[in-house]
Amino acid sequence: GEEDGEGGRRSRRRRGGERVENMVRYSREADKAEKSCMARGSDLRVHFKNTREAGYAIKGMKLQRAKAYLANVMEKKEIIPFVRYRYGVGRKAQLKNLKIKSAVGRWPKKSCEFLLSLLNNAESNAEVKGLNTDSLVISHIQVNKAMCGRRRTYRAHGRINAYMSHPCHIEMILEEEADKVEKAEEEGEVVPAKTGRKIRKRLVSGASA
Repeated sequence: GEEDGEGGRRSRRRRGGERVENMVRYSREADKAEKSCMARGSDLRVHFKNTREAGYAIKGMKLQRAKAYLANVMEKKEIIPFVRYRYGVGRKAQLKNLKIKSAVGRWPKKSCEFLLSLLNNAESNAEVKGLNTDSLVISHIQVNKAMCGRRRTYRAHGRINAYMSHPCHIEMILEEEADKVEKAEEEGEVVPAKTGRKIRKRLVSGASA
C-alpha cells in the first residue's frame, strides 16, 4: 500500500530523469486549508468493512482522544460498534457502555493499526504547518473499496475457488476546533414568537391574538 502525506503529493520519474509531481485528489476540500491537515492511504491491505466501521466510530473525535480510543480497542478495553456492516457480527455486552443502539461490534486490531498510522501521519503534517495538535478534530474520514486481490484456494474433487482480499483506500481531514464564544447577555427578557398553530387556535376560539 501507499500512504500520501499533506496534500497527497506523489512523484514519479520519466525516462529523461525529469521529476513530475501529481496531486492526489481528495473527495472534499477542507473549509480552512490553513487550519487543517490531511492524510491518505491507497490500496491498504486491510479489510474494508472493519476499517469503515472503525473510521465511522472516530469521526468527530479530537485527535488525542481518537488515538487513545484506537489503542484501547486493540487492548479490548473499548469496542468498535458495527452500524452498517453488522450482519453476522456477534453481540457484545461491552456496547452497553456506549450511547448507541447497535448491539454488535468487534475489536478490529489491524484496522486500528492502519488508522493510528494515518493519524500519526496527519499529526506530523499538522506540526509542520504549526497547528495546535491538541485542538485538532477529525472533521472528515472516508474509507473506499479498492481493487480486490485475487488468490485461489483448492477444494475437494479437484475444484478451485476464488480467495479474494478486500483492501481499501482511507483519507482523512483534521481541522482545528474553533474557540467557543459565549453568548452575550441581552437586556430584558426575550418573548418567544407565537407559532402559527397557536395563533390559529386563538382566532378560531374568538380570542385576540
